[in-house]
Amino acid sequence: MTLSRLLLASCLTFGGALAVLPAAGCKAEEAHVQPGQMPAGETWTGVYFHPLYGYLHLVETDNNVVGKWMRADHSAWGELSGLKEGNVLHYTWKEHKIGFTGPSANSKGKGYFVYSVNKEKTGELKGTYGLNDTEEGSEWNSVTQLRMSPELDTIPGNNGGATSGAPENWK
Repeated sequence: MTLSRLLLASCLTFGGALAVLPAAGCKAEEAHVQPGQMPAGETWTGVYFHPLYGYLHLVETDNNVVGKWMRADHSAWGELSGLKEGNVLHYTWKEHKIGFTGPSANSKGKGYFVYSVNKEKTGELKGTYGLNDTEEGSEWNSVTQLRMSPELDTIPGNNGGATSGAPENWK
């Protein structure tokens, strides 16, 4: 394991475990992904599927993209927003565990997706997400769902009565 990967792993492990401050020496890390041209006729707006994260609904407006998902097992829902540049989307995300309250109810981070078209001529997202201030950590790859339109309102947008993830709102 390279030193940078080892440092990143310790930042994710210790920074995520503390959920307040990143580990010593950890800083915001943006993935170095070069944007390319968006494939002809393609758009970020759509519904994408991942076996764990379920259906990710994305809506593109100008250079902005917003989205929501509900995990396939309905244990959590999430939201993301970011800026697109060609076929690359850099985003921030929040995920809310359903039925949980307090510090462990919510997690947040950053990530990126690269949009491409696979050999079956279906759009797909390939990327990573990280905890807190880093975009790298775990893979998140999803495939476009044909004949499905994004419906952000179908994701409930609540976490079973839990407070927001902001410490000032905890009681």
